[in-house]
Amino acid sequence: MGETFIPLADLRYAADLPRVPEALTAPTGLLSDRLGRPLRDLRISVTDRCNFRCSYCMPKELFDRDYRFLPHSSLLSFEEITRVARLFVAHGVVKLRLTGGEPLLRKGLEVLIAQLAALRTPEGAPLDITLTTNGSVLARKAQALRDAGLKRVTVSLDGLDDAVFRRMNDVDFPVADVLAGIDAALRVGLAPVKVNMVVKRGTNDDQILPLARHVRTHYGPQVVLRFIEYMDVGSSNGWRMDEVLPSAEVLQRLDQAFGLEPLAAAAAGETAARWRYRDGRGEIGVISSVTQAFCSDCNRARLSTEGKLFLCLFASRGHDLRALLRGRTPDGQAWSDAQIAAAIGLVWAEREDRYSELRGALQAEPGSGERRVEMHYIGG
Repeated sequence: MGETFIPLADLRYAADLPRVPEALTAPTGLLSDRLGRPLRDLRISVTDRCNFRCSYCMPKELFDRDYRFLPHSSLLSFEEITRVARLFVAHGVVKLRLTGGEPLLRKGLEVLIAQLAALRTPEGAPLDITLTTNGSVLARKAQALRDAGLKRVTVSLDGLDDAVFRRMNDVDFPVADVLAGIDAALRVGLAPVKVNMVVKRGTNDDQILPLARHVRTHYGPQVVLRFIEYMDVGSSNGWRMDEVLPSAEVLQRLDQAFGLEPLAAAAAGETAARWRYRDGRGEIGVISSVTQAFCSDCNRARLSTEGKLFLCLFASRGHDLRALLRGRTPDGQAWSDAQIAAAIGLVWAEREDRYSELRGALQAEPGSGERRVEMHYIGG
């Protein structure tokens, strides 16, 4: 009696308890890390569960029916997520992206979106609230998401050919249902829709031109297709460099087929390099984390499903914000917003992550045996 049992899933990744400074400084919105990078984008994972088993993210051999996901009691509540988001906004965050796993599997997600949509920057501006989804249930939920205050969606789609897509998601899910989700998102005003294709050489790179042709023909500028280099996220996807198709080759194929010209970045810290079709039928983007690292202006933080803050997609350690949200000070009081905000400020101010740059220079070290966080746990 009196013992405390911690679910095994809660010990999956190492996390430090954030330090709360004795002298509290109010957020100014001008927070920068050690490399001078501001904090502007918070990506929030609302579930570690997904109904797909894509080999580059949640391979079926590891994430089978016996795999133990986080228990519901471990997940941050909507109120806890909103509280954390409000503190990040005070530090300068202007964009919130909801991720998973598959975020639309989180029951009542519209309630969270409505809470986040009510937040304002210190200047009184609304936030840019978006969501990344595999599109499997988007057709059914698009209207409710829009009504709750969601502004845009990003849909993952790794091929247009149905056989290829079913093989990629590894649960025999039809591509037609994802396309129906994109149509529904556009119909209710979640536009422009971004469509992300992770490209693996020899697996689905033959889908680059068919998917681009389909998007150009059916959607034009309403849909922005983005091609993502296959990345070494986590430790379960069996990543190999020879399966990476460099973005330069993707652009070469698209330019030869349709004609491209470069576009300027739409915002500081944008992950995708932008190109448009010369005939005016929309634009595409390439995300080149492997061959052209963009660490130097990365302004993103990631909040895991159960409240661990990660400062890089390739991190192995996090910072346990849930311990502050649910814990007590040494004198038995709940941690205040001011204290938690100050702790977040210290974490970001000490940040110096730049894994992709180090990987490119063959300087990345595996660390102390801790495995890197998996993509399904903190989103892409």
